[in-house]
Amino acid sequence: MQSVGTFELARPLAADLLYRRCDPRELPFDLCTELVEAPGPIGQERAIEAVEFAIRMRRKGYNVFAIGGSGTGRHAVVEDLLRHHAGKEPTPPDWCYVNNFEDAQRPRCLSLPPGRAAGFAVAMDRLVTELRAALPAAFERDEYRARRDVVEQQFKARSEQALGALQQHAGQHGITLLRTPAGLALAPTRDGKVMAPDAFETLPENERQTIEREMEALQGELETTMRQVPQWEREHRDAVRDLNREISGFAIAHLMEEIRAAHADLPDVAAYLDAVEHDVKDNVDDFLPQSAPQTGSPVPAAVEGEAESTRFRRYRVNVIVDNGGKTGAPVVYEDNPTHQTLVGRVEHIARFGALVTDFNLLTAGALHRANGGYLLIDAQKLIAGNYGWPSLKRALNAGEIRIETLEQLLSMATTVSLAPQPIPLRVKIVLIGPPELYYALSANDGEFPDLFKIAADFEDRVERNADTTLLYARLVCAVSRREELRPFDRGAVARVIEQAARLAGEADRLWTGMRGITDLLQEADQLAADAGKKIVGAPEVQAAIDAQFRRGDRIYRRMQEEIGRKTIRIETDGTEIGQVNGLSVISLGGLAFGNPSRITARVRLGRGEVVDIEREVALGGPLHSKGVLILGGFLGGRFGGTRPLSLNATLVFEQSYGGVDGDSASAAELLALLSALADAPIDQSLAITGSVDQRGQIQAIGGVNEKIEGFFDVCRLTGLSGRQGVIIPASNVKHLMLRHDVVEAAAAGRFRILPIDTIDQALELLTGIPAGLPGEDGRYPAGTLNERLAARLDAFTARAVALARAVSGTGSAL
Repeated sequence: MQSVGTFELARPLAADLLYRRCDPRELPFDLCTELVEAPGPIGQERAIEAVEFAIRMRRKGYNVFAIGGSGTGRHAVVEDLLRHHAGKEPTPPDWCYVNNFEDAQRPRCLSLPPGRAAGFAVAMDRLVTELRAALPAAFERDEYRARRDVVEQQFKARSEQALGALQQHAGQHGITLLRTPAGLALAPTRDGKVMAPDAFETLPENERQTIEREMEALQGELETTMRQVPQWEREHRDAVRDLNREISGFAIAHLMEEIRAAHADLPDVAAYLDAVEHDVKDNVDDFLPQSAPQTGSPVPAAVEGEAESTRFRRYRVNVIVDNGGKTGAPVVYEDNPTHQTLVGRVEHIARFGALVTDFNLLTAGALHRANGGYLLIDAQKLIAGNYGWPSLKRALNAGEIRIETLEQLLSMATTVSLAPQPIPLRVKIVLIGPPELYYALSANDGEFPDLFKIAADFEDRVERNADTTLLYARLVCAVSRREELRPFDRGAVARVIEQAARLAGEADRLWTGMRGITDLLQEADQLAADAGKKIVGAPEVQAAIDAQFRRGDRIYRRMQEEIGRKTIRIETDGTEIGQVNGLSVISLGGLAFGNPSRITARVRLGRGEVVDIEREVALGGPLHSKGVLILGGFLGGRFGGTRPLSLNATLVFEQSYGGVDGDSASAAELLALLSALADAPIDQSLAITGSVDQRGQIQAIGGVNEKIEGFFDVCRLTGLSGRQGVIIPASNVKHLMLRHDVVEAAAAGRFRILPIDTIDQALELLTGIPAGLPGEDGRYPAGTLNERLAARLDAFTARAVALARAVSGTGSAL
């Protein structure tokens, strides 16, 4: 540093401070394949500790929210941890749904040891097949027919006996019992023949009345007898049913005992088989040949087959979770977490023009498949999913999985549907999402803190030192092997490590996001393949980096082109009063690039207001507006102690047609304002970035590399003169990882990077005038910039006082 006035004038940074190289000679290998793969993710000890604690914690609510940015490898890290632990845990049971013979709308769930549900379903299908053969055979035997004939004869004899007695009694009175199409009727007889109505009318009155009285009495007896017939028929049906149950019981006994013996260790299955046996006996007719309908047209084969299949669906077993052949607890990732994909679905089939359903149409959700293990879900998809988040919370709070339609969930169902028995839930949920979503749920969802008590916060960068550098090289080795890439030599690995520092935005940090690094390695491998190389070197890695930028830099190149054509005015030489080159960053997709902007200021007599034109037209964001308000605080603190600030100032980003936010241009805006106020020209060959506080201290900003490179590209368009450069906060020096062409230009003295700590240093660099410090009397030395600023403000104040007096005098005269 050299002294100018009362401040240290910043000197350009040396080239080795602009880019921290990774010397390939310090890497202890020739090819990365010589290294042992990295044992795990780099720098994620805190997150891994949180996940492992949650795995051990088997109490309610200890689910995990994995916090981190996209591409940090959260999913892969968490899934690897879960699979490692899941392999040591017991395999959870199978689950299936069966018919509830008491209420078909409420299917029962059965839990079976892993791998046995599928066998049980096959056994039930085989049982039905055998029953369909055994039962008809049993009912075709002579023994059954003989016993059935006895029952029929008993019923017939009973009826005939009752009617015979009535007939005999009637005959004693000259009356007979007739069978007519309309039923049984009584009629008088004469000489053993039924009397015609005309002949009956010719009988004497006394005789007719006697016959009519006897017929009325017999009619009462007939009605009494006929009222007993339904009871006899019921008794007949009961006798037939008991006979059928007895015969079917003998026919199926050995079949039922066989399937019971195979599942004797499962009480719930045994109870279900008892219900099956009872239902088969009650509905044995379903297993017997069906008589053809008494219609003129035959039944279509498809309809007949559908009806036959429907009769036996109630005996099937719907296996919704089959853990047979699996080892350990399940680890499931659900990429579409909606209500139905999480808790299951009730499906329907079209049958005879209507949609119908039964327990066979229940399908499992992710919670069923992960039950007894772990379920990973993307938190953003879950919140955006169709009622996925409320359904998940409901299942976790209740500790059970309830399959229901959305209409049932929302109490909008107007038709009868299934209400399956809930399945007990024992699962560990891991949500993966960004920090913003985690904090929003924590603040706004009262159930969230009770259900997700563990936060696994993933780092996006780690300290860059010798140990992490070698660990990163081992990580490159692991990725290249996993993706089956060509070997990377030490130069390629060194360039990857340098790019990891650039992605981290700091020279002494390394980016831990695996997506970007993996993409880079794969693309470099492809470029090596295109060149016919068997080993990937640093040129291929650099070419891949350049290609990534080139694929997305159309807008950036268009803006550079318009600056070169003077359509967008950016000055890179000469001086201007009240104008400074500010720098901002534009992000488009995955690409960020620097964008120079011309910031101008105008001052006039006023009431001490600094007007942000961007804010006035609703283009300025809150952070930018805050930065502009800080400028007023700086002016008031430095110059307002002994005088009122009688000025108005306006600030604007020239040729800006979009929104502006952030405070990284506040130092540039303050310099433009001070230049306009002091009438001091600013060197246009320099650009500046940095925020400023009310005391004039320059503060660090983001995107410093992109901002420097953006102005460098503009200067290269007009020709590098050696005077051009960028002024940055000294606290941003550690973040520098500039492009090689920028570093080379700086090393050759054709471009400068100047670090500063205060606004006064920037003033001296940009104007060439000493800033000056106040003396004991509060005055600034003559010839300094601050003295010129104070004098201009005094002039504004004096002019304001004079105008006020003039207005006051005019008022008195009036």
